[in-house]
Amino acid sequence: MFEKQMRIPSSEEIIAERPVPARLAEIKRERDKLATDVITGNSDKFLVIVGPCSAHESAPVLEYVKRLGELNEKVKDKLVLIPRIYTAKPRSRGVGYMGMFSQPDLENKEDTLRGIRTIRELLLGSIAESGLSAADEMLYPENYAYVEDLVTYVTIGARSSENQLHRLVASGIELPVGVKNPMSGSIPVLMNSIFAAQSPQVFKYHHWQVRTYGNPLAHAVLRGRVDNYGNDIPNYHYETVMQVLDGYVNAGGTLKNPALIIDANHSNSGKRFKQQIRIVGEVLQNRRNDADFRKIVKGFMIESFLVEGCQEHDEVFGKSVTDPCLGWEDTERLIYDIAEKV
Repeated sequence: MFEKQMRIPSSEEIIAERPVPARLAEIKRERDKLATDVITGNSDKFLVIVGPCSAHESAPVLEYVKRLGELNEKVKDKLVLIPRIYTAKPRSRGVGYMGMFSQPDLENKEDTLRGIRTIRELLLGSIAESGLSAADEMLYPENYAYVEDLVTYVTIGARSSENQLHRLVASGIELPVGVKNPMSGSIPVLMNSIFAAQSPQVFKYHHWQVRTYGNPLAHAVLRGRVDNYGNDIPNYHYETVMQVLDGYVNAGGTLKNPALIIDANHSNSGKRFKQQIRIVGEVLQNRRNDADFRKIVKGFMIESFLVEGCQEHDEVFGKSVTDPCLGWEDTERLIYDIAEKV
């Protein structure tokens, strides 16, 4: 049984209620092009998608992106920094805090409409505060329409990459979409997901039959895998990267813009957040040593916030309430190091 609790306005209604000012829209267009050019190979800059595991409160996220915007000015000749503002949180067992989209206030119950409005204000504030438009995870495909005019990069998570609707919606997005390997780590499944996202599709979406033309910017993300016993198995190493490259090559030209992003946390680090520093270093070393590795690996995903670690309740400003993250000092040093070695 479904108990109807509130009517949620359409995405068109919400966007009309709080449209993007022309100045911020122009910034977003410029940022979209920077990210797109990395994926297509028109730029040799390196993507760094960095920020908290989940955005649970606006004020610390805005402080974080303000610092990131200042840092971006110092590394923008080498890197394209994209703040990670993930507003929906996947749960392995389907219960617990689901993110700002569902619960904009940790101290109160779910309120999706307020969540949508809060997220739009946060993403608008992020661009205004830092000059950077954000990345978000498309956890619920129908929710993407509420933020499509505000984000520059979209992620499809490991639990979602095998889901047909995620693949179909990705095919209609005109931005880089990073598709993570499934929890099993299967590279063939990952390549099938990218193929589906790059292909034209016809399906039902927001009360319409829609047609898409395929998204040539859909690409691979390696985040580690989980074995049958629940153990985290990293897959950022040279051998797996070459398997992804082989997947692109063996597609015989049916997959456009071969590209791979390395997620330095999750099962690659076993959620030992400090290991992200070592993992980034190893990947950069492999980029220096192998031309094919360098050509396909085009960025990192890094989990980071103002204060390192995590907390159960929102007591420390700028500390994650979900997975543990690097603190700002380590993040700043790591980004400078990436810029130097990339």
